[in-house]
Amino acid sequence: MNFLKMFGASMLAWIVGIVGIFVFAIGSLLSALLSMNMDEMGIKEESVLYINIGENITDSPSSSPLSGFDPMSMSVTESLPLLKVLSAIEQAASDDNIKGICIYTDGGAAISTASIEELRNALNRFKQSGKFIVAYDYSYSQTDYYIASVADKIVLNPEGSLDWYGCATTLMFYKGAFDKLGISVEIFRPSSCKYKSAVEPFFLTKMSEANRKQNQEMVDSIWQSICEDIAVSRNIDVETLKSYAANLAVSFPEEALAAGMIDAVDHEDYLFTLYDNYGVKRNENGLFNTTTLADYVSSINTSHLSTSAGNSMSLEFETAPIVAIIYAEGQIVDGNNYEDGSVYGSRLARELRDARLNDAIKSVVVRVNSPGGSAIASELAWREMTLLQQVKPVVISMGDMAASGGYYISAPADYIFSDKSTLTGSIGVFGMIPNAKNFLTYRLGITFDGVQTSQSAVTPSIFQPVTDIQRKNLTKSVDRIYETFTQHVAEGRNLDINRVLEIAEGRVWSGTMAKEIGLVDAIGGFNEAVGKAVELADISSNYKICEYVAPLTPFEEYLNSMTATYTKSLGLDYNIYGDEMREIIKEIPMVFTHSGIQTRVVGDLKIEF
Repeated sequence: MNFLKMFGASMLAWIVGIVGIFVFAIGSLLSALLSMNMDEMGIKEESVLYINIGENITDSPSSSPLSGFDPMSMSVTESLPLLKVLSAIEQAASDDNIKGICIYTDGGAAISTASIEELRNALNRFKQSGKFIVAYDYSYSQTDYYIASVADKIVLNPEGSLDWYGCATTLMFYKGAFDKLGISVEIFRPSSCKYKSAVEPFFLTKMSEANRKQNQEMVDSIWQSICEDIAVSRNIDVETLKSYAANLAVSFPEEALAAGMIDAVDHEDYLFTLYDNYGVKRNENGLFNTTTLADYVSSINTSHLSTSAGNSMSLEFETAPIVAIIYAEGQIVDGNNYEDGSVYGSRLARELRDARLNDAIKSVVVRVNSPGGSAIASELAWREMTLLQQVKPVVISMGDMAASGGYYISAPADYIFSDKSTLTGSIGVFGMIPNAKNFLTYRLGITFDGVQTSQSAVTPSIFQPVTDIQRKNLTKSVDRIYETFTQHVAEGRNLDINRVLEIAEGRVWSGTMAKEIGLVDAIGGFNEAVGKAVELADISSNYKICEYVAPLTPFEEYLNSMTATYTKSLGLDYNIYGDEMREIIKEIPMVFTHSGIQTRVVGDLKIEF
């Protein structure tokens, strides 16, 4: 027995020792790498800022030094928070060391649709400084081209291509598979919510007419906006651009050049000729000084602070007024946790409460990028948003999607900005209860039996069908929540309730359409939202931005203390799965795992362009 105790103690000490060495080695390695990077951080004179769309540009920042560490490849993928990217481009316009920008779209863009729009707008503002922008790629995807179209000169490789085909959205339907497996799904939604399409894949095999109508109008609206933006930049008629797309008429370099979509067909070294033409001086080695977007973001002095959510009281000692940035990114779920891709209702409510009670914070911007989710979690956040708005200006900046629950929490704000490509609205509610009893019994041989005090004592589940009484009660629940939701919107947006009911019905709108019907106040991005928050708070230009981020684990705190650096947000690569398989893996479990009444849009609703 003593031998076993000694052996166990020795093994434990050995394991602890190995872990300690590993932690120290990782910390030392990160410290060395980051200190080397900091040594080279100075931006040289006569530099060209390279913006590689392959870089990960994310909506929200991360304070964790391990958030992008991939243990499988032992590699780190750096990501850049959108607000810092926009600030960097703005500063580059007045930075004497930056002579111009090269948009180098090599690699797949890990960037959302709304962020693409905001990045392009920032580049357009940069051009007002009189500095040049050039773009080069081997082959332009449609997304790459949309960004590159702001450039003064667009260059395409002689053997490359240009994707120009239009917008589309494709939904996946699971009813046929469920029928084969013997699984059924009972749907609960108000009769007036005919556009609330999140439930359709589970009881239909194709789009309903209402859903087809709203999707068609959304893609038409977004495609119109894209073509209008490019028409201004390239001086090509909108209808001509649409004709090129419909006929795939500009796929090859010579076609794109003749159509005026690009300015030159040449190899990458042609960029050097352009730099010479723009008067950029070469260095002592006869080359041009360049800097990446990531390095430039790290080098500039921004008035940003970070705080662990719910722990901003130290900000009271700041002398400059503070604009707080709170992020609501991902599905809205019940609880108080932190997790990438999820907005926990109680956690978001706590952050909003903290901003309300902290006198150092003068106004708040909430960046919403969410398809919605739990109705009760949305209500918790809505309540704190309402209380915050009563004492401080609140401005919403909508990202890719601020729909259903994402709109629910946005409605009380003083001012709402959306991008033109934002998907928003979806003012509606639903509930779903799956029934897999036939599958379990007839396919797997699993049966169920039990006793209860009444027919309602056993709650609906995958092996317990809904009773008539339960069905009636659930129908009352969704009707009640829909009434609450629409009333919140009417009060928050100062609209007549009948008008809200006309534009609700679960219908999703593009940002452009939402502006026309009064669901948002203006088309604009993150920068515009911050500017409005400053204006409403009537504070000077000498303000600071405080971004709420997730608290660090003890291990992450140790690594940050080793590196003595502010966060670099990183992301894992899941491209080993195809897009379609990822959507199936992500969406089907929703019907089994999302309890309670949902204010949510369909998970795979994406506008492809």
